[in-house]
Amino acid sequence: MFNTDIKKYKDYSSKSTLVLLITQQGLWALFAYRTANAIYKSNLPKLIKKVLLVFSVIHLKWIEILTGISIPYAASIGHSFYIGHFGQIIINSKAIIGNNCNISQGVTIGVSGRGERRGVPIIGNNVYIGANTTVVGKIQVGDNAVLGANSLVHRDVENGTTVLGVPAVQVSANSSNEYI
Repeated sequence: MFNTDIKKYKDYSSKSTLVLLITQQGLWALFAYRTANAIYKSNLPKLIKKVLLVFSVIHLKWIEILTGISIPYAASIGHSFYIGHFGQIIINSKAIIGNNCNISQGVTIGVSGRGERRGVPIIGNNVYIGANTTVVGKIQVGDNAVLGANSLVHRDVENGTTVLGVPAVQVSANSSNEYI
């Protein structure tokens, strides 16, 4: 899946793969995540898996310190993931993020709510999440949605709509087509 991440970065840049790998902190974080996630999901013997996960967690923590991007190995992130700018990105370990999604700096995808509403978001495919947006609670973000910058999203978002504000409300029926 890391190849599809690199391809997506190349779609946004004329730089070579090597230059992207050296200069893009989002790719550093994705490489560390994809490697650790592959180990986490593997059928390796328990002892070997635990040892490799210890080293992976140390690597993930090092990347988090360097980049400000926290992606736990247990999170589920689809292919072609793009982190537009590094810094202050927190993804809960139980988060589910679909394919071909873009997130910007300052994004938090986390746990919130009470009782039956307590949980972590499930984010669909082709979703754009703007800068400084917080997405929390046991909610569903539909495919092709746009979560506008500086928004607090704590309710379900319909497919192909744009939400904005605190709390986020639907502001248009525009999809993420122009953002992804």
